[in-house]
Amino acid sequence: MTDTRGQQPPFDTYGAEQPKPAAQPYHPPQAYPSPGGGTHAGGTGGTGGTQGGQHGFTGPAAGTAGEPASAVRLPRTGARTTPRTRKARLRVAKADPWSVMKVSFLLSIALGVCTVVAAAVLWMVMDAMGVFSTVGGTISEATGSNESNGFDLQSFLSLPRVLIFTSVIAVIDVVLATALSTLGAFIYNLSAGFVGGVELTLAEDE
Repeated sequence: MTDTRGQQPPFDTYGAEQPKPAAQPYHPPQAYPSPGGGTHAGGTGGTGGTQGGQHGFTGPAAGTAGEPASAVRLPRTGARTTPRTRKARLRVAKADPWSVMKVSFLLSIALGVCTVVAAAVLWMVMDAMGVFSTVGGTISEATGSNESNGFDLQSFLSLPRVLIFTSVIAVIDVVLATALSTLGAFIYNLSAGFVGGVELTLAEDE
């Protein structure tokens, strides 16, 4: 017998390789519209470009006009260029008496040493100028008599005696200054508990 049906298409079998559609280019998602306005904005821009050509405008200008107003960043005018100085307002709520005592003790010792050195330098300058001899001679003549020579100022105000007297004063000053500073710290803490303490405003250097 002769087959009169002609050429038939091949039968599809299960598991056979099926034809695949043509690959399309990948377009990543965008959070903001593209400069050209995307697919929709591009078509609008093309239409705007055609209409702009009729009215004397070009296509890109019309496409730019189609962008949203939020995507256009305007230049800032009157921007502040001077750096701002930061300030902080703080409050001294408590003073540690132990730290106040140590600091005041060291400062008192330094002040006492300066006092002794200043007294020695002053005595040597006055002795070089002849102050003690002149004043001592005047006092000796005023207080002297035929039997005695009077009061000897130079022997009384000798350098060792002046340094000993100045050192005693410096030691007393160290003890009193340390004690008064520590007592002042306690008094400040008591008063700060009622009124809040001393407020300070600190600022940075420009």
